[in-house]
Formats: sequence, structure tokens, C-alpha cells
Amino acid sequence: MASNHTKKVLHDLSPYLVVYTDGTIERFVITTSVPPSPEDPTTGVASKDIIVVSPDVKARLFLPKLTDTDQKLPVLVYYHGGGFIVDSPYCLPYHRYMNFLAAEAKALIISVEYRLAPEHLLPIAYEDSWTALQWVASHVIANANIEKDPWIIKHGDFGHLYIGGDSAGGNIAHNIALRAGVEPLIGDVKIMGTYLCYPYFWGSKPVGPQSKEDLTGFAYKVWMCVYPSAAGGIDNPMINPFVENAPSLSGLACSRLLVCLAGKDAFTPRGILYVETVKKSGWKGEEQLVEVDGEDHEFHVNNPYTEQAKDLMKKLAAFISK
Repeated sequence: MASNHTKKVLHDLSPYLVVYTDGTIERFVITTSVPPSPEDPTTGVASKDIIVVSPDVKARLFLPKLTDTDQKLPVLVYYHGGGFIVDSPYCLPYHRYMNFLAAEAKALIISVEYRLAPEHLLPIAYEDSWTALQWVASHVIANANIEKDPWIIKHGDFGHLYIGGDSAGGNIAHNIALRAGVEPLIGDVKIMGTYLCYPYFWGSKPVGPQSKEDLTGFAYKVWMCVYPSAAGGIDNPMINPFVENAPSLSGLACSRLLVCLAGKDAFTPRGILYVETVKKSGWKGEEQLVEVDGEDHEFHVNNPYTEQAKDLMKKLAAFISK
């Protein structure tokens, strides 16, 4: 068998993976999973794994310690980051992050395991994410033809449903909020709030201090790998919500929006533009922008123990529990 060194590279996303022209994929980073726990020793949060739609869509649920056995909690449907190519709800950084957030916000969290590219090219991750949200919403229907989860039935307050995500997950949450504006959720459930941390938006034109050279770097290469059939390429509205043919941001189907950015992050200029565009769009909700100076992409996920990370976690929790 020929060595990979002699094969022609189609997409080089080192240090994560390489896709070859013959369709083979070589992964260099293997995500290590941690198990769920009936009681996290640090936060007291319980977690468990469930199947949403077998075998493709799964989730890890997080339930904080209750003050009342029948206590109702805000519901957060969360989409993890990782550029659509790595990570999961089961890896240590996101498992730990959800434990902290569930405890701080006193929220029931459904952290969605969507299928990853390039084995499963976009729009599969978007469809999996929408399926998971619809599954959660269907718990309000008495005779829904699904296997309902007892935590969601007993503790989910569907008057306070939130969606959120980081990086690629922030991109997903944005696109899900737009889709919910034209395709109602089951049971006419409404999304109260959406939060986007370091959302993965990109495009062919510089924004803010970006140079044209910046635009063909790793963020560009990832999108061209994970969604090669996207009309418009890097200017497809799902990655570039500012292009002329993009849906108006006035269609975001939520009444509250929180966008969190990091000062050193390459995605920050587009995150700022996103908030400005929402304001100008005629959207009727309440938006909030948080920019953390001196920090970089996903800092509060990678190291939640710093003071800046703890402060951001409190802001996210306050947004969800308000």
C-alpha cells in the first residue's frame, strides 16, 4: 500500500487532519472522552448520555443540584466548538464547561453530539443540531412519538428555552435561530435567548484590521473542507451572514441575544460587525456584547479557572437564568 507521503493532499488541516484526493482521511488528534457522572465532585452536577435519533444524533445532559425535587429549570441546548471537525460533548473541556455552566446558571443543559466533518460534510451538522432542538421541543407534546427523557419532562421550563454555542457551535446557534424564524419548533415552543461565543463567521472581504492574506488562512481552509458544496464558498450566508443574499438578521427567532468575544481572537471583528448588523436590521430583541480584553479564542473553555474565565461564565449564567 502506498505511503500517505506519496498521496495527493486535498485539504491540509494540520495539526488536526488531512484529507487526500482519494477520499481517505488521516486524523492526528483523537478526542478522549470522559464518562458522565451521577454527581460531579466539583459542582454536584449530574450528567448522562442519551440517544436523540439512533444512531446519528446523541447528547449529554447536565442537571444541577436541585433545591426541590420538582424544580423547573431553564433549558439550554448547547452546540460545542471545534471547527466542525473535532471535539464533542464527551471530551474533557466541554464536559467540564457544561458542569460549571449548569451549576452556575441552575439550568438543564442538552449538549448536542452532532456528526463531524469531513467524514460527514455540512450541512449534516446543521441538520443534526436542528433535529436535536426539535426533539427537545417535542417534550411539550403529550403524545409525541419519541422516547422522552425524564429529566427534561420533570425539570425543563420551556418558557425559558435557550440555545448557544462556541466557535463552530456559535455558528450553528446563529443558523438555528434563523431557521426557527421560518420553520417553527414543535409545539410552537419559542427560543427566549441565543448566545454566541467567538462565533465562526468568515468571508472573502476583510473586516476591521484584517488583511486579505488573513482571509485565506486556517478559518478559510476549514470551511472549504467541511462544506465544499456550499454555494458561494466562503461567502455562503451560513458562514458569512453579511453578504447581500444572506437572510436578514431581523429574522433571528429569539428575544434576547448575547455575543461574547475575546480581544485577541481573529473572529472578533466579525463578531462586532454581527452585533452592529443585528442592531441595524430592525430585530426587535435585546442584544448584549461582551468583549474580554487580552484573551484568545475559546479561553474560558480551555482554562475555566482564570478570573476572566470565571467572570465570563457568570455573565453566561446570568443571561440564561435571567
